[in-house]
Amino acid sequence: MNFLGKTAPLRTAPLALAALLAVAAGGAQAQSGDLAQAAQYRACMELAETAPDEAVEAAQTWADLGGSDPARHCAAVALLRLGHFEVAGEELETLAGSLEPAYAYLQIPILIQAAQAWLQAGDVDRAYAVQSAALARQPNNIELLADRAVTAASVGNFAAAKADLDRALAIAPNRADYLVLRASAQRYLEQPERALADVELALRLDPANAEGHLERGNLR
Repeated sequence: MNFLGKTAPLRTAPLALAALLAVAAGGAQAQSGDLAQAAQYRACMELAETAPDEAVEAAQTWADLGGSDPARHCAAVALLRLGHFEVAGEELETLAGSLEPAYAYLQIPILIQAAQAWLQAGDVDRAYAVQSAALARQPNNIELLADRAVTAASVGNFAAAKADLDRALAIAPNRADYLVLRASAQRYLEQPERALADVELALRLDPANAEGHLERGNLR
């Protein structure tokens, strides 16, 4: 990756599905009702990816029948997929702040999605604020750090982007994609030697990294 035309990748169903698997497993104490709720959550989130207009209706019906937070989450993700970015951002932020204790584990994934909704809506300041709020809860979340770096870079704040990538790489030093992003930030900050060192390391870790080759070409 580099920062040219870069926005944080949308993370919708995969995050939710990974989270609901924790509910479905629920240790050895999962009840049949939990498993049924998890199965319906999975089905609704998959529908949000393939037929979001149908998912909005399905989620509303489910909510009316007591689907609670998973139903609200599915509806918000479907709205995001339909391009209703501001509405989705509002719904996701509200949901993240009012989750029932049983679904508290979804707060960070939902905040990540809310920030991405605001980015798609063109509200960079709000996206950055949401990402910062999420990082206050999980300061070592490397995906959040990378997302906030991309947000900062989108308005030309490459120093802030580099700072977040420094933190992410201190935790995950072998992430070639983050090294390429930091190389790009350092190029904009007129630190070509550091940038080239990062991109060379990235290409040693991932020789097929196309954006790493592009960034090295830019530097050269």
